[in-house]
Amino acid sequence: MKARLPKEYQNKGAGNMNSLALQAQKMQDEINAAQERVNALDFEETAGGGAIKLVMNGERVLKSVKFDPEVIDRDNPEDLEDLIVSGVNAIIKKIDDVSAVEMEKIGARYSVPGLF
Repeated sequence: MKARLPKEYQNKGAGNMNSLALQAQKMQDEINAAQERVNALDFEETAGGGAIKLVMNGERVLKSVKFDPEVIDRDNPEDLEDLIVSGVNAIIKKIDDVSAVEMEKIGARYSVPGLF
C-alpha cells in the first residue's frame, strides 16, 4: 500500500521547484547585468598626494598610468614602484566595493539569507 498526500499537497513540490528555478534564473540575470554595468565603468585613483593617477575599468584592465615627472627619482625608483602598487591596490578595492554594493542590492530583493 502506498501513502498518498491529500490533493491539496500534491505537486506542490514541483511547482515550488519551478518557481525557485525561475527566481534563481531571474537573480542570475540581474547579477550578470550588474556585473556588466560595473565592467563598463572607469575607475580613477590617485596615490602619493596626486603624484600618480591610474584609470582602470571594472574588468580590472589598467587603462592608463600618469605621473608627475617630479616623482621620478633615478636614484630611488622604489618610491615610484611603491606609488604604482599602492594606487593599483586602491583602485582594485574601489572596484570590489562598488561590485559588492551592486550584489547586496540584488541580494536584498530575494529572501536568501547570507547570499551576499
